[in-house]
Amino acid sequence: MDLEGYVKRALRRGEDHDTIVRKLTDRILDIKSISRSKAHILAKAVLEEAKATLHPDDDLISFLASGVTMGEFGIGSRGHGDFYAHQKIAEIIGDTSALIDSTQLDDSGVVSVDGKYVVVTVDGMHSRLSDFPFLAGFHVTRAALRDIYVMGARPVALFSDVHLADDGDVAKIFDYTAGIAAVSELVGVPLVTGSTLRIGGDMVIGDRMTGCVGAVGIASVLTARKGAQPNDIILMTEGAGGGTISTTALYFGKPNVVRETINTRFLDACKVLFDSEMVGKIHAMTDITNGGIRGDATEISKIAGVKLVFVEEKIRSLVNPTVLSMLDELDIDYLGVSLDALLIITPQNVAEDVLKVLRKHGISIAPVGHIEKGSGAVLIKNGKRHELTPKFRESAYTPIKKVVGEFPGVKLSQMQTKVDEAAERAREKKRKVMEFILGKNP
Repeated sequence: MDLEGYVKRALRRGEDHDTIVRKLTDRILDIKSISRSKAHILAKAVLEEAKATLHPDDDLISFLASGVTMGEFGIGSRGHGDFYAHQKIAEIIGDTSALIDSTQLDDSGVVSVDGKYVVVTVDGMHSRLSDFPFLAGFHVTRAALRDIYVMGARPVALFSDVHLADDGDVAKIFDYTAGIAAVSELVGVPLVTGSTLRIGGDMVIGDRMTGCVGAVGIASVLTARKGAQPNDIILMTEGAGGGTISTTALYFGKPNVVRETINTRFLDACKVLFDSEMVGKIHAMTDITNGGIRGDATEISKIAGVKLVFVEEKIRSLVNPTVLSMLDELDIDYLGVSLDALLIITPQNVAEDVLKVLRKHGISIAPVGHIEKGSGAVLIKNGKRHELTPKFRESAYTPIKKVVGEFPGVKLSQMQTKVDEAAERAREKKRKVMEFILGKNP
Protein backbone atom coordinates (compact mmCIF):
# COMPACT_ATOMS: atom_id res chain seq x y z
CA MET A 1 0.00 0.00 0.00
CA ASP A 2 1.31 3.45 -0.98
CA LEU A 3 0.81 5.58 2.14
CA GLU A 4 1.93 8.79 0.50
CA GLY A 5 -0.35 8.28 -2.50
CA TYR A 6 -3.28 7.46 -0.21
CA VAL A 7 -2.86 10.69 1.77
CA LYS A 8 -2.30 12.91 -1.27
CA ARG A 9 -5.46 11.62 -2.92
CA ALA A 10 -7.37 12.35 0.29
CA LEU A 11 -5.91 15.88 0.47
CA ARG A 12 -6.88 16.56 -3.14
CA ARG A 13 -10.44 15.44 -2.30
CA GLY A 14 -10.48 18.01 0.50
CA GLU A 15 -10.74 15.60 3.44
CA ASP A 16 -9.89 17.12 6.82
CA HIS A 17 -6.59 16.14 8.41
CA ASP A 18 -8.04 14.35 11.44
CA THR A 19 -10.14 12.11 9.20
CA ILE A 20 -7.14 11.32 7.01
CA VAL A 21 -5.00 10.38 10.01
CA ARG A 22 -7.75 8.20 11.50
CA LYS A 23 -8.43 6.33 8.23
CA LEU A 24 -4.74 5.92 7.47
CA THR A 25 -4.11 4.56 10.97
CA ASP A 26 -6.71 1.86 10.27
CA ARG A 27 -5.11 1.03 6.90
CA ILE A 28 -1.68 0.72 8.48
CA LEU A 29 -3.03 -1.65 11.13
CA ASP A 30 -4.52 -3.81 8.34
CA ILE A 31 -0.96 -4.66 7.34
CA LYS A 32 1.45 -3.94 10.19
CA SER A 33 1.39 -5.70 13.56
CA ILE A 34 2.10 -2.62 15.68
CA SER A 35 0.26 -0.73 18.41
CA ARG A 36 -2.45 1.74 17.45
CA SER A 37 -0.50 4.58 19.05
CA LYS A 38 2.53 3.85 16.88
CA ALA A 39 0.36 3.55 13.77
CA HIS A 40 -1.22 6.92 14.65
CA ILE A 41 2.19 8.56 14.96
CA LEU A 42 3.25 7.05 11.63
CA ALA A 43 0.06 8.30 9.95
CA LYS A 44 0.67 11.85 11.22
CA ALA A 45 4.22 11.78 9.87
CA VAL A 46 2.98 10.61 6.46
CA LEU A 47 0.46 13.46 6.43
CA GLU A 48 3.19 15.98 7.26
CA GLU A 49 5.41 14.81 4.39
CA ALA A 50 2.51 14.58 1.94
CA LYS A 51 1.41 18.17 2.68
CA ALA A 52 4.95 19.43 2.17
CA THR A 53 5.19 17.94 -1.33
CA LEU A 54 1.59 18.15 -2.55
CA HIS A 55 1.86 21.38 -4.56
CA PRO A 56 5.48 22.18 -5.46
CA ASP A 57 5.56 25.49 -7.35
CA ASP A 58 8.92 24.85 -9.01
CA ASP A 59 8.69 23.61 -12.61
CA LEU A 60 11.84 21.57 -12.12
CA ILE A 61 10.35 19.63 -9.23
CA SER A 62 6.76 19.28 -10.38
CA PHE A 63 5.17 17.82 -13.50
CA LEU A 64 1.84 18.43 -15.18
CA ALA A 65 -0.22 15.24 -15.18
CA SER A 66 -1.50 13.96 -18.52
CA GLY A 67 -4.79 12.69 -17.12
CA VAL A 68 -4.07 9.25 -18.60
CA THR A 69 -3.10 6.42 -16.28
CA MET A 70 -0.81 3.47 -16.96
CA GLY A 71 -3.70 1.01 -16.80
CA GLU A 72 -5.99 3.06 -19.04
CA PHE A 73 -3.34 3.33 -21.75
CA GLY A 74 -2.20 -0.27 -21.40
CA ILE A 75 1.41 0.54 -20.63
CA GLY A 76 3.17 -2.62 -19.51
CA SER A 77 0.42 -4.74 -21.08
CA ARG A 78 2.28 -5.44 -24.33
CA GLY A 79 -0.21 -4.04 -26.79
CA HIS A 80 -0.86 -0.92 -28.85
CA GLY A 81 -0.71 1.48 -25.90
CA ASP A 82 2.60 0.04 -24.75
CA PHE A 83 4.18 0.31 -28.20
CA TYR A 84 2.90 3.86 -28.59
CA ALA A 85 4.38 4.92 -25.25
CA HIS A 86 7.73 3.39 -26.20
CA GLN A 87 7.78 5.53 -29.34
CA LYS A 88 7.20 8.61 -27.20
CA ILE A 89 10.03 7.60 -24.87
CA ALA A 90 12.33 7.34 -27.88
CA GLU A 91 11.30 10.85 -28.95
CA ILE A 92 12.15 12.23 -25.50
CA ILE A 93 15.56 10.55 -25.59
CA GLY A 94 16.17 11.98 -29.06
CA ASP A 95 19.09 11.32 -31.38
CA THR A 96 21.94 9.36 -29.82
CA SER A 97 25.39 8.19 -30.87
CA ALA A 98 24.31 4.56 -30.51
CA LEU A 99 24.19 2.22 -33.48
CA ILE A 100 20.88 0.83 -32.25
CA ASP A 101 18.77 2.69 -29.71
CA SER A 102 15.15 2.82 -28.60
CA THR A 103 13.97 4.35 -31.89
CA GLN A 104 14.52 0.99 -33.61
CA LEU A 105 12.14 -0.94 -31.33
CA ASP A 106 14.67 -3.65 -30.48
CA ASP A 107 14.89 -4.90 -26.92
CA SER A 108 18.62 -4.15 -26.74
CA GLY A 109 20.78 -1.15 -27.54
CA VAL A 110 24.15 -1.24 -29.29
CA VAL A 111 27.20 0.99 -29.20
CA SER A 112 30.51 0.53 -31.00
CA VAL A 113 33.69 0.30 -28.89
CA ASP A 114 37.10 -0.39 -30.46
CA GLY A 115 35.60 -2.15 -33.46
CA LYS A 116 33.29 -4.36 -31.42
CA TYR A 117 29.58 -4.05 -30.77
CA VAL A 118 28.62 -3.76 -27.11
CA VAL A 119 25.01 -4.83 -26.59
CA VAL A 120 23.09 -3.82 -23.45
CA THR A 121 19.60 -4.73 -22.27
CA VAL A 122 17.45 -4.77 -19.15
CA ASP A 123 14.19 -6.63 -18.42
CA GLY A 124 11.76 -6.20 -15.56
CA MET A 125 10.52 -9.24 -13.68
CA HIS A 126 6.91 -10.25 -14.26
CA SER A 127 4.85 -8.14 -11.88
CA ARG A 128 2.54 -11.03 -10.94
CA LEU A 129 5.42 -13.22 -9.76
CA SER A 130 6.03 -11.15 -6.63
CA ASP A 131 4.93 -14.08 -4.46
CA PHE A 132 7.08 -16.50 -6.46
CA PRO A 133 10.53 -14.88 -6.31
CA PHE A 134 12.57 -17.81 -7.64
CA LEU A 135 10.39 -17.99 -10.75
CA ALA A 136 10.60 -14.21 -11.09
CA GLY A 137 14.40 -14.26 -11.00
CA PHE A 138 14.70 -17.30 -13.26
CA HIS A 139 12.44 -16.01 -16.01
CA VAL A 140 13.64 -12.40 -16.05
CA THR A 141 17.23 -13.63 -16.38
CA ARG A 142 16.32 -15.79 -19.35
CA ALA A 143 14.54 -12.79 -20.87
CA ALA A 144 17.60 -10.54 -20.56
CA LEU A 145 19.90 -13.17 -22.05
CA ARG A 146 17.47 -13.78 -24.92
CA ASP A 147 17.56 -10.09 -25.80
CA ILE A 148 21.35 -10.19 -25.99
CA TYR A 149 21.50 -13.34 -28.08
CA VAL A 150 18.91 -12.25 -30.66
CA MET A 151 20.98 -9.16 -31.37
CA GLY A 152 23.81 -11.44 -32.49
CA ALA A 153 25.89 -11.03 -29.32
CA ARG A 154 27.39 -13.44 -26.82
CA PRO A 155 26.38 -12.42 -23.28
CA VAL A 156 29.33 -11.75 -20.96
CA ALA A 157 27.76 -10.39 -17.76
CA LEU A 158 24.49 -10.08 -15.83
CA PHE A 159 23.41 -7.47 -13.27
CA SER A 160 20.31 -7.37 -11.12
CA ASP A 161 18.06 -5.11 -9.09
CA VAL A 162 15.39 -6.00 -6.57
CA HIS A 163 12.97 -3.75 -4.66
CA LEU A 164 10.95 -5.20 -1.79
CA ALA A 165 8.30 -3.32 0.17
CA ASP A 166 8.79 -2.59 3.86
CA ASP A 167 6.97 -5.68 5.18
CA GLY A 168 8.44 -8.10 2.67
CA ASP A 169 10.32 -11.08 4.05
CA VAL A 170 14.06 -10.95 3.38
CA ALA A 171 13.89 -14.53 2.09
CA LYS A 172 12.26 -13.15 -1.06
CA ILE A 173 15.50 -11.39 -1.98
CA PHE A 174 17.47 -14.60 -1.59
CA ASP A 175 14.97 -16.70 -3.54
CA TYR A 176 14.92 -14.12 -6.34
CA THR A 177 18.71 -14.10 -6.47
CA ALA A 178 18.79 -17.91 -6.52
CA GLY A 179 16.55 -17.88 -9.60
CA ILE A 180 18.95 -15.50 -11.35
CA ALA A 181 22.00 -17.48 -10.27
CA ALA A 182 20.52 -20.77 -11.50
CA VAL A 183 20.29 -19.47 -15.07
CA SER A 184 23.64 -17.71 -14.71
CA GLU A 185 25.41 -20.95 -13.83
CA LEU A 186 23.53 -23.07 -16.37
CA VAL A 187 24.58 -20.87 -19.30
CA GLY A 188 27.95 -19.74 -17.96
CA VAL A 189 27.30 -15.98 -17.77
CA PRO A 190 28.35 -14.43 -14.44
CA LEU A 191 26.09 -12.28 -12.28
CA VAL A 192 28.52 -9.48 -11.42
CA THR A 193 26.65 -6.73 -9.56
CA GLY A 194 23.25 -5.52 -8.38
CA SER A 195 21.20 -3.35 -6.07
CA THR A 196 18.71 -4.06 -3.27
CA LEU A 197 16.23 -1.43 -2.09
CA ARG A 198 12.82 -1.04 -0.47
CA ILE A 199 9.89 0.02 -2.67
CA GLY A 200 9.08 3.55 -1.60
CA GLY A 201 11.15 3.33 1.55
CA ASP A 202 8.96 3.92 4.61
CA MET A 203 6.07 5.16 2.47
CA VAL A 204 5.04 1.80 1.00
CA ILE A 205 3.87 -1.01 3.28
CA GLY A 206 3.05 -4.58 2.33
CA ASP A 207 5.25 -7.24 0.79
CA ARG A 208 5.13 -6.53 -2.97
CA MET A 209 8.40 -7.14 -4.80
CA THR A 210 9.68 -5.89 -8.13
CA GLY A 211 13.04 -5.95 -9.85
CA CYS A 212 14.96 -6.37 -13.05
CA VAL A 213 17.92 -8.14 -14.59
CA GLY A 214 20.22 -6.62 -17.18
CA ALA A 215 22.82 -8.14 -19.44
CA VAL A 216 25.80 -7.07 -21.51
CA GLY A 217 27.04 -8.83 -24.61
CA ILE A 218 29.72 -8.51 -27.29
CA ALA A 219 29.05 -8.98 -31.01
CA SER A 220 30.99 -8.94 -34.27
CA VAL A 221 27.85 -8.90 -36.43
CA LEU A 222 24.33 -7.79 -35.61
CA THR A 223 21.02 -9.58 -36.21
CA ALA A 224 18.71 -6.69 -35.34
CA ARG A 225 15.09 -6.68 -36.50
CA LYS A 226 15.77 -4.11 -39.21
CA GLY A 227 17.79 -6.78 -41.07
CA ALA A 228 14.68 -8.62 -42.30
CA GLN A 229 14.43 -8.60 -46.12
CA PRO A 230 11.88 -9.66 -48.77
CA ASN A 231 12.10 -13.34 -49.75
CA ASP A 232 13.61 -14.30 -46.38
CA ILE A 233 12.33 -17.41 -44.61
CA ILE A 234 10.93 -17.20 -41.07
CA LEU A 235 11.94 -20.06 -38.78
CA MET A 236 10.66 -20.66 -35.24
CA THR A 237 11.73 -22.90 -32.38
CA GLU A 238 9.36 -24.52 -29.90
CA GLY A 239 8.01 -22.13 -27.28
CA ALA A 240 6.94 -23.18 -23.80
CA GLY A 241 6.65 -19.69 -22.34
CA GLY A 242 8.30 -18.04 -19.37
CA GLY A 243 7.02 -15.52 -16.83
CA THR A 244 3.71 -14.93 -18.61
CA ILE A 245 2.84 -18.62 -19.02
CA SER A 246 3.94 -19.31 -15.43
CA THR A 247 1.62 -16.54 -14.25
CA THR A 248 -1.25 -17.95 -16.27
CA ALA A 249 -0.70 -21.41 -14.83
CA LEU A 250 -0.42 -20.18 -11.25
CA TYR A 251 -3.44 -17.91 -11.21
CA PHE A 252 -5.68 -20.38 -12.99
CA GLY A 253 -4.69 -23.15 -10.56
CA LYS A 254 -2.54 -25.20 -12.95
CA PRO A 255 0.89 -25.22 -11.24
CA ASN A 256 1.99 -28.36 -13.12
CA VAL A 257 2.30 -26.26 -16.29
CA VAL A 258 4.93 -24.07 -14.63
CA ARG A 259 7.47 -26.89 -14.89
CA GLU A 260 7.18 -26.79 -18.68
CA THR A 261 8.70 -23.29 -18.59
CA ILE A 262 11.75 -24.26 -16.52
CA ASN A 263 14.37 -24.81 -19.20
CA THR A 264 17.15 -23.06 -21.13
CA ARG A 265 16.26 -24.36 -24.59
CA PHE A 266 16.07 -20.91 -26.17
CA LEU A 267 19.50 -20.01 -24.84
CA ASP A 268 20.89 -23.41 -25.84
CA ALA A 269 19.63 -22.88 -29.40
CA CYS A 270 21.36 -19.51 -29.59
CA LYS A 271 24.64 -20.99 -28.32
CA VAL A 272 24.45 -23.66 -31.02
CA LEU A 273 24.02 -20.98 -33.68
CA PHE A 274 27.08 -19.15 -32.37
CA ASP A 275 29.24 -22.24 -32.01
CA SER A 276 28.36 -23.37 -35.56
CA GLU A 277 29.13 -19.88 -36.92
CA MET A 278 25.63 -19.56 -38.38
CA VAL A 279 24.87 -16.20 -36.79
CA GLY A 280 26.75 -14.21 -39.42
CA LYS A 281 24.50 -15.71 -42.14
CA ILE A 282 21.23 -14.80 -40.41
CA HIS A 283 19.48 -11.51 -41.22
CA ALA A 284 17.49 -11.03 -38.02
CA MET A 285 16.41 -12.75 -34.81
CA THR A 286 13.90 -11.98 -32.10
CA ASP A 287 12.14 -13.67 -29.20
CA ILE A 288 8.37 -14.04 -29.26
CA THR A 289 7.55 -12.02 -26.18
CA ASN A 290 6.07 -8.52 -26.43
CA GLY A 291 2.40 -9.11 -27.05
CA GLY A 292 3.18 -12.44 -28.70
CA ILE A 293 3.68 -12.89 -32.43
CA ARG A 294 1.06 -10.19 -33.00
CA GLY A 295 3.23 -7.58 -31.33
CA ASP A 296 6.65 -8.71 -32.51
CA ALA A 297 5.56 -9.07 -36.15
CA THR A 298 4.16 -5.56 -36.14
CA GLU A 299 7.36 -4.11 -34.71
CA ILE A 300 9.57 -5.99 -37.21
CA SER A 301 7.41 -4.82 -40.11
CA LYS A 302 7.58 -1.21 -38.97
CA ILE A 303 11.34 -1.05 -38.46
CA ALA A 304 12.37 -3.20 -41.46
CA GLY A 305 9.75 -1.93 -43.91
CA VAL A 306 8.57 -5.40 -44.92
CA LYS A 307 5.49 -7.64 -44.68
CA LEU A 308 5.61 -10.81 -42.57
CA VAL A 309 3.49 -13.76 -43.67
CA PHE A 310 2.85 -16.61 -41.21
CA VAL A 311 1.13 -19.98 -41.55
CA GLU A 312 -1.03 -20.52 -38.47
CA GLU A 313 -0.89 -24.32 -38.35
CA LYS A 314 2.91 -24.27 -38.48
CA ILE A 315 3.17 -21.82 -35.60
CA ARG A 316 0.64 -23.79 -33.57
CA SER A 317 2.64 -27.01 -34.02
CA LEU A 318 5.62 -25.40 -32.29
CA VAL A 319 3.85 -24.36 -29.10
CA ASN A 320 4.55 -26.73 -26.22
CA PRO A 321 1.55 -29.13 -26.17
CA THR A 322 0.93 -28.80 -22.43
CA VAL A 323 1.05 -25.02 -22.64
CA LEU A 324 -1.12 -24.90 -25.75
CA SER A 325 -3.70 -27.18 -24.14
CA MET A 326 -3.95 -24.81 -21.17
CA LEU A 327 -4.28 -21.72 -23.39
CA ASP A 328 -6.97 -23.36 -25.51
CA GLU A 329 -8.89 -24.51 -22.44
CA LEU A 330 -8.80 -21.00 -20.98
CA ASP A 331 -9.68 -19.34 -24.31
CA ILE A 332 -6.41 -17.38 -24.40
CA ASP A 333 -5.16 -16.36 -27.85
CA TYR A 334 -1.73 -18.01 -28.11
CA LEU A 335 -0.73 -15.54 -30.84
CA GLY A 336 -1.05 -12.68 -28.37
CA VAL A 337 1.01 -13.92 -25.42
CA SER A 338 4.71 -14.39 -24.82
CA LEU A 339 5.72 -17.86 -26.01
CA ASP A 340 9.49 -17.36 -25.51
CA ALA A 341 10.18 -18.98 -28.87
CA LEU A 342 13.13 -17.99 -31.05
CA LEU A 343 12.21 -16.42 -34.39
CA ILE A 344 14.95 -16.53 -37.01
CA ILE A 345 14.71 -14.58 -40.28
CA THR A 346 17.21 -15.88 -42.78
CA PRO A 347 17.93 -15.97 -46.54
CA GLN A 348 16.39 -18.92 -48.36
CA ASN A 349 19.78 -20.49 -49.09
CA VAL A 350 20.69 -20.46 -45.38
CA ALA A 351 17.40 -21.67 -43.88
CA GLU A 352 18.06 -25.38 -44.46
CA ASP A 353 21.49 -25.17 -42.81
CA VAL A 354 19.98 -23.48 -39.75
CA LEU A 355 17.31 -26.18 -39.52
CA LYS A 356 19.88 -28.96 -39.77
CA VAL A 357 22.28 -27.62 -37.17
CA LEU A 358 19.57 -26.95 -34.57
CA ARG A 359 17.73 -30.23 -35.13
CA LYS A 360 21.03 -32.06 -34.80
CA HIS A 361 21.16 -30.75 -31.22
CA GLY A 362 17.62 -31.85 -30.43
CA ILE A 363 15.99 -28.43 -30.84
CA SER A 364 12.49 -28.40 -32.37
CA ILE A 365 12.38 -25.87 -35.21
CA ALA A 366 10.48 -25.42 -38.47
CA PRO A 367 9.67 -22.80 -41.14
CA VAL A 368 6.55 -20.84 -40.17
CA GLY A 369 6.41 -18.16 -42.87
CA HIS A 370 8.26 -15.78 -45.13
CA ILE A 371 8.95 -12.09 -45.80
CA GLU A 372 7.36 -10.11 -48.61
CA LYS A 373 7.56 -6.53 -49.86
CA GLY A 374 5.01 -4.31 -48.20
CA SER A 375 4.01 -3.61 -44.62
CA GLY A 376 2.19 -5.23 -41.75
CA ALA A 377 1.76 -8.91 -40.94
CA VAL A 378 -0.52 -11.61 -42.32
CA LEU A 379 -1.66 -14.94 -40.90
CA ILE A 380 -2.68 -17.68 -43.32
CA LYS A 381 -5.36 -19.81 -41.69
CA ASN A 382 -7.39 -22.45 -43.53
CA GLY A 383 -5.96 -21.13 -46.78
CA LYS A 384 -7.15 -17.57 -46.21
CA ARG A 385 -5.08 -14.50 -45.36
CA HIS A 386 -6.00 -12.56 -42.22
CA GLU A 387 -4.42 -9.38 -40.93
CA LEU A 388 -2.24 -10.07 -37.88
CA THR A 389 -2.25 -7.06 -35.58
CA PRO A 390 -1.60 -6.44 -31.89
CA LYS A 391 -4.52 -5.85 -29.59
CA PHE A 392 -4.67 -2.89 -27.24
CA ARG A 393 -3.37 -5.23 -24.55
CA GLU A 394 -1.81 -8.66 -24.87
CA SER A 395 -4.17 -11.63 -24.58
CA ALA A 396 -5.91 -11.64 -21.20
CA TYR A 397 -4.06 -14.45 -19.42
CA THR A 398 -5.17 -14.17 -15.77
CA PRO A 399 -8.65 -13.90 -14.20
CA ILE A 400 -8.23 -10.19 -13.42
CA LYS A 401 -6.93 -9.48 -16.95
CA LYS A 402 -10.07 -11.08 -18.36
CA VAL A 403 -12.11 -8.64 -16.27
CA VAL A 404 -10.01 -5.65 -17.38
CA GLY A 405 -10.24 -6.82 -20.99
CA GLU A 406 -8.08 -6.40 -24.07
CA PHE A 407 -9.55 -3.14 -25.37
CA PRO A 408 -9.37 0.47 -24.13
CA GLY A 409 -12.14 1.75 -21.89
CA VAL A 410 -11.65 5.33 -23.13
CA LYS A 411 -11.43 6.52 -26.72
CA LEU A 412 -7.89 5.79 -27.82
CA SER A 413 -7.40 8.92 -29.93
CA GLN A 414 -8.28 11.14 -26.97
CA MET A 415 -5.75 9.39 -24.76
CA GLN A 416 -3.08 9.56 -27.46
CA THR A 417 -3.48 13.33 -27.73
CA LYS A 418 -2.93 13.71 -23.98
CA VAL A 419 0.05 11.34 -24.08
CA ASP A 420 1.56 13.32 -26.98
CA GLU A 421 1.22 16.54 -25.01
CA ALA A 422 2.82 15.01 -21.92
CA ALA A 423 5.75 13.67 -23.94
CA GLU A 424 6.29 17.07 -25.55
CA ARG A 425 6.30 18.76 -22.13
CA ALA A 426 8.95 16.29 -20.97
CA ARG A 427 11.10 17.03 -24.04
CA GLU A 428 10.81 20.75 -23.39
CA LYS A 429 11.72 20.27 -19.73
CA LYS A 430 14.81 18.31 -20.74
CA ARG A 431 15.83 21.14 -23.09
CA LYS A 432 15.37 23.85 -20.45
CA VAL A 433 17.32 21.96 -17.78
CA MET A 434 20.18 21.31 -20.20
CA GLU A 435 20.27 25.02 -21.10
CA PHE A 436 20.27 25.88 -17.38
CA ILE A 437 23.20 23.58 -16.67
CA LEU A 438 25.17 24.77 -19.71
CA GLY A 439 24.51 28.35 -18.69
CA LYS A 440 25.96 27.65 -15.25
CA ASN A 441 28.93 25.80 -16.70
CA PRO A 442 29.84 27.57 -19.97
